[in-house]
Amino acid sequence: MVTAITEGIKVSVEARYQKEFSNPGQHHHVFTYKVTIENHSPFTIQLLKRRWEIFDAASTLKVVEGDGVVGQQPVLEPGGRHSYMSGCNLKSGMGKMRGKYIMEKLKDGKLLTVTIPEFQLIANLFDN
Repeated sequence: MVTAITEGIKVSVEARYQKEFSNPGQHHHVFTYKVTIENHSPFTIQLLKRRWEIFDAASTLKVVEGDGVVGQQPVLEPGGRHSYMSGCNLKSGMGKMRGKYIMEKLKDGKLLTVTIPEFQLIANLFDN
């Protein structure tokens, strides 16, 4: 698990290779990742947007941007947390991801850019 803290917002990510859904012979490797966002700041925040950079050893950089996460724009009170699962496919069995969230302080409308820490995507073809 990797973690980053930006202005009191803690983002932790844990990735797993999904061997049963992958087909290495067809250059298809499936990874899932669980993200947990914890609000250790004194203000209420809302996650508005996301931007992911996905690096695949077999190809170029892919950027994915959009509103919220998995169809939600969660609001986190001080001390609150939000977790979700998502996934990606790589052509190779090795890559990495990193990104950022745009969050809003609901009290004053100030936007925060929150770091999503870089994490490795490595296929484990023998375990799992």
